[in-house]
Parts: sequence; structure tokens; C-alpha cells
Amino acid sequence: MLSVIQNPPRIALPIAGSGDLFPVRRVYCVGRNYAAHAREMGADPDREPPFFFMKPADALQIVGPEPAPHTYPPQTRNYHFEVELVAALAGGGSDIPVADALDHVYGYAIGLDMTRRDLQDEAKKLSRPWDLGKAADHSGPIGALFPASAIGHPARGAITLAVNGEIRQTGDLADMIWSVAEQVAYLSRYFTLQPGDLIFTGTPSGVGPVQRGERMVAAIAGLGEITLDVV
Repeated sequence: MLSVIQNPPRIALPIAGSGDLFPVRRVYCVGRNYAAHAREMGADPDREPPFFFMKPADALQIVGPEPAPHTYPPQTRNYHFEVELVAALAGGGSDIPVADALDHVYGYAIGLDMTRRDLQDEAKKLSRPWDLGKAADHSGPIGALFPASAIGHPARGAITLAVNGEIRQTGDLADMIWSVAEQVAYLSRYFTLQPGDLIFTGTPSGVGPVQRGERMVAAIAGLGEITLDVV
């Protein structure tokens, strides 16, 4: 049986220090998972359970060690950066206990949840889905994947984003409201998680707009950094 169109390419992340690849299935994103960021977005982090949205896998932009161009998307005048730790799953299942959740994590990467904030804000006011704000083409820049077998499971360490050399976001992985293990366990109550799934684990405070001609550098302790030039 032949496909009636050419098969779309499968998105795959490079593995740091290796020629191997990690094929991506789904991309889950947790919202408002750092207390200070939750407050800057007008929410109460002490009362809100975790919530998730999704990006298409083909919205990922694979970023290598060199600076990469990042296209400013259409239909927005308020395009925001959000630096995040990304967890990649090599195992899955349903109703995964928190104590077992990290056994399913293959590794970690630096990611950005780029957001058309004006479109997201409009969707919030109208009680509509966030897709137009969150799922733009190339809205998920992501660096190489570092296996947990090599670096462990990062639970603390600096997470930052700079624009033109000025630090805009700074936090610590220890400031997450819901840990990576808790996010995996919670998600598995609603979805059957599978190998190849990614979880963008939330962003610290300081999110803000970026313009064409500016350079973003996202960094996480132990994972290095990725650099994007907005065009």
C-alpha cells in the first residue's frame, strides 16, 4: 500500500555527544509551574493544580551548538520567550506512580516555549483554546538531549534567558511547583504516555517580548546553552 502523499518527516532530537537521535511523538507543556511566574501571569500558585497544553511535534526547532535563526511569526506584535527544562520519555504507561516516574525519563534538554502573547491573551478573554498563541511554526526551539544516564535527573540549578546579553529570566529548577516526576505521574492519569513524548516543564518569571534583530541565549546548569537570532 502506497501513501497518497509524501510521508512527513519525523522530528528527532540529537543526543549530546552521540550520533544517535531521539524521535519525538507528542509535546506536552505545563503552565505556570514556577510560583513567581504564576503570580506575574495573575494566578495563585498555592491553589492551582497543574494544567497542560500541547504543541505539535513539528513546531519544534532543533538548535545545534551554533547560533540559529528564529523566524518571528506572523499575526503577532507581542512575541514572548519562555525558557524551560524539557524532559524526554523513553518509557510510558498510565497511572504511573510518582516514585517510579523518573524511571521513564530518557534525558533532558533546553527548550523555549515561544508564545504569541497577544493571541494567547485574547483567547483567555474569550475562553478559547490557546493554539494560535502557543503552536506557531518553530515555536518550540530545543537543544540537544542529554541522557539521564550521563547527567542524572536535574532537580536544582540555574535556568536563565538573556536578550542581547541582558538577563531577562532567571530562576532555579528547585523552584518548580510540580517536579518532573509529579508532572509525569499527573499526565499519565489523563493520557497513556509513550516513548518519544516530551514535557516542557514550565518557565521562571521574567517572560517578555523579543524583537527581530535580537539574540536570545537560553541556559540551564549542566545542559549548556542554545542561541537564537530573531529574524
